[in-house]
Amino acid sequence: MNMSVNIAGVEWKNPVTVASGTFGSGAEFCDFVDLNRLGAVTTKGVANVPWPGNPTPRVAETYGGMMNAVGLQNPGIDLFCRRDIPFLRQYDTRIIVNVCGRSVADYCEVVERLANEAVDMLEINISCPNVKEGGIAFGQNPKAAEEITREVKKYAKQPVIMKLSPNVTDITEMARAVEAGGADAVSLINTLTGMKIDIERRTFAVANKTGGVSGPAIKPIAVRMVYQVANAVSLPIIGMGGISCAEDAIEFLLAGADAVSVGTANFANPGVTAEIVDGIEAYMKRHHFENVSDMVGLVK
Repeated sequence: MNMSVNIAGVEWKNPVTVASGTFGSGAEFCDFVDLNRLGAVTTKGVANVPWPGNPTPRVAETYGGMMNAVGLQNPGIDLFCRRDIPFLRQYDTRIIVNVCGRSVADYCEVVERLANEAVDMLEINISCPNVKEGGIAFGQNPKAAEEITREVKKYAKQPVIMKLSPNVTDITEMARAVEAGGADAVSLINTLTGMKIDIERRTFAVANKTGGVSGPAIKPIAVRMVYQVANAVSLPIIGMGGISCAEDAIEFLLAGADAVSVGTANFANPGVTAEIVDGIEAYMKRHHFENVSDMVGLVK
């Protein structure tokens, strides 16, 4: 039985990675889960310079999940290359670096810095606010998404995964835009924009007023969007959004995802990713699947 998957020419030992921002760069979780068990580790977003993130409070619990407005706090590319890449290289897992920025030039600077680093893939977070366009996310405008993909590809030595925002009218339009820009793969979905009000304090639960909602409550939306994208483009897909067990992950695979990414569930159960790997393997045995790819997109 073959658990390996090929994503844009990069072979993973199994189809499970972690969602950016939920796993640090692995060091926070290595006491709870053997990183060698994962197909890939996806790092927290990294920018060209350190970002302080948003004011606190910036996390709130919601029904069936959580909301965060951390604001992509990160130490910047210099420290990341010095500290986090050497740490991850100790393990037999693929390294996916999530890249964020406030302008096309910011993204390209980070991608160019990573060109000669020992990392396997780049995930471009286009849910960042585009400062040149008044703060609208790159991932909410098809032309901007296509342009940033095309520019990043000029500097990238590794395959480029474009991470799609669900906060759009038509997710397939965004997927087609990044495909046209030369993306090697897509990952979806990022968080849904939400709001929570503390009725006793009569103010917003997070200082930013709005935050990204994640967790089990968003899974049906994520599965639907993965299915739509799988039937709209020919790119490999990493599916995510509310996965908390093997059954959830298998839903995404059957909908058309080639691999899956586990996010919020890591906070409640730091060992969940290894359980999901085992659960997918057990499902394959039970249903006589020889390869993970045999399951992908079976539900039409």
